Amino acid sequence: MTLPLAGFTVVSVEQAVAAPLATRNLADLGARVIKVERLDGDLARSYDHLVEGTGAHFVWLNRGKESIAVDLKCADGLDAVRRLIARADVFVQNLAPGAAERLGLGADDLREGHPELVVVNLSGFGAGGPLEQRKAYDMLIQAEAGLISVTGTPETAVKTGIPTADIASGMYCAQAVLAALLRRATTGEGAVVDVSMLESTVEWMGHAMYSQMYTGAPPPRMGLSHISIAPYDAFPTSDGQILIGVQSDRGWRELVTEVFGAPELADDPRFVTNVARVANRAACDAEVSTRTRLRTTADLDAALAAAGIPAAQIKGLDQVIDHPQLAARNRWRTIGTEHAQVEALLPPATFTDFEAPMGDVPALGQHTHSLLVETGLTDDEATSMIARGDALQATG
Repeated sequence: MTLPLAGFTVVSVEQAVAAPLATRNLADLGARVIKVERLDGDLARSYDHLVEGTGAHFVWLNRGKESIAVDLKCADGLDAVRRLIARADVFVQNLAPGAAERLGLGADDLREGHPELVVVNLSGFGAGGPLEQRKAYDMLIQAEAGLISVTGTPETAVKTGIPTADIASGMYCAQAVLAALLRRATTGEGAVVDVSMLESTVEWMGHAMYSQMYTGAPPPRMGLSHISIAPYDAFPTSDGQILIGVQSDRGWRELVTEVFGAPELADDPRFVTNVARVANRAACDAEVSTRTRLRTTADLDAALAAAGIPAAQIKGLDQVIDHPQLAARNRWRTIGTEHAQVEALLPPATFTDFEAPMGDVPALGQHTHSLLVETGLTDDEATSMIARGDALQATG
């Protein structure tokens, strides 16, 4: 069993969500990931302590990494990181704009004499432009990218319930690393890549953006409904609700004849095509609701599935954790944290010949001493650096 990124080393000066997600994806593929932290640790360590004493974000984003905690404003700490990078294949950073360059960790400095290095700079707005220096948290990027404007109900705009901008940019960052390493295998040259949270999120706006561009009108917020498809919404049942999404005229015919027993609706001119159903959405939804509310959610879900109609129950996270599909596919594993063993989900991409390593979540500075020695310091020199407070080694 050969892990795809076995033998590759990634050094990342990272915090919060976007860059840590990118490098965790690389660790899941077998890369050695060295996480450089401040002496007081990644911000995400202290967002909460919900997972057996460790932050939920941190457990999600940082398994399989080694943690070195050093003061980058100290010459010895910075030199240690530079020596780690000199031996690495990839360097990722999401420091404040310009901070990496001020520390001597800019791409030009790092790739001088090391042209095969892949450098990825992940920032809120990208290099240049009027917003380059602005702070860039997930919610702020969702606002700037227009995501909030199309999310929610007609009455209320909301942000997404997960850090969408962080996730989008983290995924593009990991994708860029893989592409750069693939190209390097044939050319020998590394790369410098700029990933912007704003641009990553705007890319995800997709059809909504093109709708605005070519109609001049903003797409309305639709809640659970869909601007271009009907019926597509949550519909009442006798004991709750169920999502139904009919994307074809054939699907509509099957829904009303096989599930609802109302064949007269199949050829009703108001509903016979999707364009007609969208134009008559209120009447269409009313016909569907009249029939869904007569059955239980479980009964209707089974009937829709048997007929091949796209549908889903709206599950709470407690139900997702125990989801029968995840259980049947054996998707949960146990990983270690500094306080306890916890559950973690296997990565979505399943290879037939290997399983993701699913390494432990490191304590702050857990590997500081060994990594300092790896850079060329003696055991005594590493110990001295930790003792004077320029680096931190986890205890216990």
